[in-house]
Order: sequence, then structure tokens, then C-alpha cells
Amino acid sequence: MSKQILILPGDGIGPEIMAEAVKVLELANDKYSLGFELSHDVIGGAAIDKHGVPLADETLDRARAADAVLLGAVGGPKWDTIERDIRPERGLLKIRAQLGLFGNLRPAILYPQLADASSLKPEIVAGLDILIVRELTGGIYFGAPRGTRTLENGERQSYDTLPYSESEIRRIARVGFDMARVRGKKLCSVDKANVLASSQLWREVVEQVAKDYPDVELSHMYVDNAAMQLVRAPKQFDVIVTDNMFGDILSDEASMLTGSIGMLPSASLDANNKGMYEPCHGSAPDIAGKGIANPLATILSVSMMLRYSFNLQDAADAIEKAVSVVLDQGLRTGDIYSAGCTKVGTQEMGDAVVAALRNL
Repeated sequence: MSKQILILPGDGIGPEIMAEAVKVLELANDKYSLGFELSHDVIGGAAIDKHGVPLADETLDRARAADAVLLGAVGGPKWDTIERDIRPERGLLKIRAQLGLFGNLRPAILYPQLADASSLKPEIVAGLDILIVRELTGGIYFGAPRGTRTLENGERQSYDTLPYSESEIRRIARVGFDMARVRGKKLCSVDKANVLASSQLWREVVEQVAKDYPDVELSHMYVDNAAMQLVRAPKQFDVIVTDNMFGDILSDEASMLTGSIGMLPSASLDANNKGMYEPCHGSAPDIAGKGIANPLATILSVSMMLRYSFNLQDAADAIEKAVSVVLDQGLRTGDIYSAGCTKVGTQEMGDAVVAALRNL
């Protein structure tokens, strides 16, 4: 029986980078006889234009039926002035919640060829390999109540809620420990337990889960210190587990250690490793349509999809090897360009990865 993959290109540079990722996926499908069937739909602003909502019910049904979802990016200034509840980002949050994709894996790996592209000195980041495990369906992005009210003095006040239950914390903590167990056996739990009640429960539950993983070294760090340490000495970290908002911020910070956010893929998994895969970057509307966006994060998201949802390690390794080969050839999109390299566009980079994968 074939495996179904739903392609959701999204907005901005989404269709451009997705086109290159699909070329790589289709070649891998043929080369390794994977039996994938691909279908396409819309999400975000593209869905608003077509359906009037950022995620149509029929698209959500197709996502539920698929074995995995590959997503580009959502959002853009075209939709910034519409009602907040139907903006493109609400479609992204909805599909994560409705599919139960609570575990977000964001690797920050510095390819040795890109050491000079990092914001930090090469000796600080050389050999960097961090995995950030972000809780994705709870916390302040989904908490209620939220809204804006008018106080007695006539001033408006907005408020959000940051709730976490024991079960939500426990299941993401287990993901963090499981990942650490097969890597360097070090897990750093990041919170703000000196201020936030939700973080105090977070730390307590993580400590409880740690008893089931005596082979993994657990440490705790406040999020402000973690942000500083990622810049000061990033290689002290192996796996970081943290909540939704902190993970959102820290993973973007970590991206700059690798040279560009255009290099960072991600996986969002449910309890059975069904997942949605997407680059960590946004829709970059300022460069959309110019053919200069870096497709490598989306291509590497395909590799993560093969690895985590389908357990196709050889095919996943081959895609990552193909990316490394292209970087060895000196090909660079503008975001990772350095002197002595060859600057290429989105399609050229995708074609180069396809050629490298075909020759492996």
C-alpha cells in the first residue's frame, strides 16, 4: 500500500522552496522505491484567498489521512490587516493542534563548510550539533483566556495565559529524554521557574520523568541564561527541551549559529511519529518571487520526514549527504554566501542537490 504525503507550499517563498524539495523527494522516491504518493493543497494566506479561512476543513481532513505533511511557510503583509482569528498563522497553529503534533524537533547543526557563515567565531561553533525539543501544542500560544479589555479608567489592556498540565509536560519531557538517550545522553530543560508558576510545575514534572532515564544527565537552566549560553558556549548543549514560546525563540537564536535560518529543518510529531515537516524560517515576503531563497532547510525537512515518520534511514542519510556534497562544491545562496564561493539561486541549488543525490 502506498504512503500518502500531503504537500502544503503556503505563502511567500513557500512555493519556491517547496518546488525544490519536491524534486528531491520525487528522486528519492524513485531511486529507493519508497512508494510515496504526493498530493497538494493550500494553507495560510493562499487558503484565505481560496476558501476565506487559513485552513479549510477538507484540507485538515486530507492532512489527517496522510502519512506525513510537508509544509513551506505561511503569512505575509497581504493578510496583516484582516481579522486576527483568520490570519495565516492561525492555520498553522490549528493544523498542529488538530493533528496532535506536540513534539517539535529543531536540529541546529553547523555544516563544516559554513563555519565562516556563522555569526560567531569558527572556534566557538565548529562541530555544533544541538537538538531543541519544543513543546508545540500548549502554553501561551494556545492558552485561554486571552483577549483585550477596557479598564475602568478607559485604558485598553491585553492579556494571554500560559497553562501547562502535568501530562503535557511529561510527554514532551519523554521526547527530550528519548532523544538525549540516543545522542550524547545530556538533556538541558529550559524554563523560568524563578518567576512562572507553569515553569515551576514544568521543572517538577521533568525531575519526575528523569527517574526513568538514569543514563541521561539532566540539567536545568533559566531561559534568559540559556539564551546567553547559546551565544557564549553553544557546544555545552546536546538536547534542550523547553516550552512552546521559549522553544520558538531559542531555536531561531540557534539558527544563526549555523550560518542561516535557511539551513534549519524541523519535525513536528504526534505520539505515533506521524509528522509535519517544515523549515524553521518564515515566508520571507521581501524576497518572494526573486528566486534567491535558500531551499536547503526544506530539503533537509524531507530528510527528517524519511527518518522519523518512515524510518527510512538510508534515504534520509543520502539526502543529507547530497546537501553536504553541494556545499563542498562551493555553491551558496545569498544567505550563506562567503567570498570564494559561487552564488546560486533557489532553483540552481535544488538542481544541484538533485544531481548530487542521483550520483550517490
